[in-house]
Parts: sequence; C-alpha cells; structure tokens
Amino acid sequence: MGAENNFWILKPFNPLFIGVFLAFVALLALASLALRKKPEKTRQTALVAACVVTFVGFFVYKYALSLDSEYNTITAQMGGFNWWGELPLQLCNISMILIPIAVLAKNRPLMCFGFFIGPLGALMALAMPGNGFDGYSLLLPRMLGFYGTHFMIVIEGWALVAFGLFRPRFSDIPKAVLTLVLLALAVFGINMLLRWSGLHPKANYFFSVETEGNPLLELFHSWIPVPFLYLIPCIGVLAIYMALVMSGFGIVNWIRGKRAGRA
Repeated sequence: MGAENNFWILKPFNPLFIGVFLAFVALLALASLALRKKPEKTRQTALVAACVVTFVGFFVYKYALSLDSEYNTITAQMGGFNWWGELPLQLCNISMILIPIAVLAKNRPLMCFGFFIGPLGALMALAMPGNGFDGYSLLLPRMLGFYGTHFMIVIEGWALVAFGLFRPRFSDIPKAVLTLVLLALAVFGINMLLRWSGLHPKANYFFSVETEGNPLLELFHSWIPVPFLYLIPCIGVLAIYMALVMSGFGIVNWIRGKRAGRA
C-alpha cells in the first residue's frame, strides 16, 4: 500500500512528473496530426476551445483550493487562501486569456507572448512549484488543478506553432519583451492597489513584490533588493531563451532548405 501511495507522489522531474509531461506532449502531437490538413479556422477554434476549457478548469481548481484546509495551513504565513490572490494574473495564467485574443485577432505581439513567455512561465512554475504543490499526491484536487493547468498552458503556447498559426521571427523578440514589460508594470500596479486597499495585503502576482522563496528570484533580489526592479535580470534570461528557440527554428529551416535544394 505504501509503495502504491508513493507512486502518486509528484515532485519536479521525478518519474511521475516526466510521465505526465510526456502524456501532455503526446496529446499536443496527436491534436497536431488530427488538425494538420484542417482549415485555419478549425485550428483556431480548437486552440481557443482548449484555452476556454483550461480557463474554466482554472476556477474549478481554485474553488477546490479554497476548501483545502491543508493548503490554508501551509500558506498561513502568506495569508492563506484569498480569492483576490488567486486570479489568473500570474505570468503563465495570463496566457489562457491572451492566446484566444491573439489567435482570433492575429496579433503577433500577443502570439509572441503566448508562444515564448507563457510556456516558459508555466515550466518555471512546474520546475519550482510553490508551497503545497511539491511532494504531495497527484490525486489531491489542488495537485491535479495546479499541474493540469500549467501543463495545458505549456502545450497551448506550443500549439500556436504546432497548429501552424504562428511562425516566430527574430524580429518578434523585442515585441515579446515589450509586451512582458508592459504587462508586468500593469500587474505590479494591481499588486500595489490590492495591498493598499487591504483586499489582499500579500498580493504578489508576477512575483513582483516578494520572491516567496523562489531560488532564481532570490538570486536576482540579492543583486537588486527593490520590489519589481529585481525582475530586470529576467529580461536577459528571457532574451537568451528566445534567441535559443529562434536558433533552433533557423537550423530546422536551413536543413529543409538543403533538402529542397537536393530534390
């Protein structure tokens, strides 16, 4: 019985984590194959529908979290559960809202955000989960909600390219960075408003006020011990990440060009 219980314990990069991640990647691959020859409108509708389902699931997960007494105990130092602190305003959660808008409006800056930044934010959250989401059974509602939502955000961002709705270019990188900076400023303002009003004295969307023990942000905070400003090094990390991704696309295109030349 003990071994069976241990099987469901999920930690970053343990076998269960990797298995769940691969299952979501397989879901994306199967959906891409099924939609490969479908009209663009159908592919758009499929992705928007996935985001809507994730958005609805997000609030179901948060409702379950509001009833989770263990979670409230674990997070008591940060004020416990508070609906004002559980809105979809984190770096990754925003993608659920922005991707449908980007797809329907064919807005490249928002697509850049959805493809580059949304999945990166979700992957960082999965690699460094907050208190209450590391080392617990996947069968707990809060674990299913947290990991299900974040893995869906990852594959929805990647689906922009996999479904043939977006082809990133190096010229997109400044747009993605600018979009992130503007969103971060707006969210920081929301944090300050929620704290000032008393609606949520510990509001910390985008982790722009407190690091909450995140090791990478702790490092940046040691360099720049000022709320919001300590996020500046993240721009450099993001630019390197996007450049590496774009280099991968460049290599693939170069190989395709070589093969086409030989044909």
